[in-house]
Amino acid sequence: MKKNSVVAVDPEIMSGTPCFAGTRVPARTLVDYLEAGDPLDDFLEDFPTVSRQQAIAFLEEAGEMVLVNA
Repeated sequence: MKKNSVVAVDPEIMSGTPCFAGTRVPARTLVDYLEAGDPLDDFLEDFPTVSRQQAIAFLEEAGEMVLVNA
């Protein structure tokens, strides 16, 4: 992820699990929701500390990484 990524890794937060910056919500949780076929709105409702802008920025960054590494 980029230096100013919406995902942060801090050994003091969730044992270093990549989380949305400023939250304790693992980024993987969003991926799990989407893989299960749940809409983004369900994730945002269940995890109100993650903003829509953060979730979309994460998905855009992940998409860029896939394209760069393809």
